[in-house]
Amino acid sequence: MEMASLTGFIKTLFYIILFYYLFKFLMRIFAPILMQKAVNKMQEKMQEQYRQQQEQYNNTSQSTKNTPKPKKEVGEYIDYEEVK
Repeated sequence: MEMASLTGFIKTLFYIILFYYLFKFLMRIFAPILMQKAVNKMQEKMQEQYRQQQEQYNNTSQSTKNTPKPKKEVGEYIDYEEVK
């Protein structure tokens, strides 16, 4: 069985720290770009939903104004004579 050497431990620790700072640096560059794309996509979806809602509201308000109300016809009028 091999024992871990001090140089191997230091090398591993160095790679972990290097990876951490590299990741941190790259996130400072790319995170704002990714966030901006996500916000723009969300904004487009919300605008599309708002447009659809407005179209639906306009269609229903126009259709209720243009349709005439049907007249109520109960039936024929029959004049009954009173029998004594």
